Amino acid sequence: MAEQFEGKRILIVDDDPDILESLKALFGETGAEIHTATDGSAAVDMAGQKDPDLVVLDAMLPKMSGFLVLEKLKKGGSRGTRPFVIMITGNQGKRHQVFAESRGVDVYLNKPFRMDRLMESATKLLS
Repeated sequence: MAEQFEGKRILIVDDDPDILESLKALFGETGAEIHTATDGSAAVDMAGQKDPDLVVLDAMLPKMSGFLVLEKLKKGGSRGTRPFVIMITGNQGKRHQVFAESRGVDVYLNKPFRMDRLMESATKLLS
């Protein structure tokens, strides 16, 4: 796995420091260039600066919700286009998932999720 995503840029966005560090460690082993943000506004700024291939995005964030970040990243609801977005959320409602899908999310995972499922999703998107 050490060079699986070499040359790729991944932005991880979550306001929970434990989740952020866990995901940073997980993706750090792949050879990808990793960037992080802890709120929605910083995520949009970082995405503009770093042009990530993949964004792992929490739905509930301070300053700007993950759904608004998703809209700004996808600019028109295009699934299957860069940056790919995997949204992670503690919201169990289907309504949020349908809304995220209408805004172009590529993968929607409910917390808690299995790290191998997240990595499988990332691998499919970045292959």
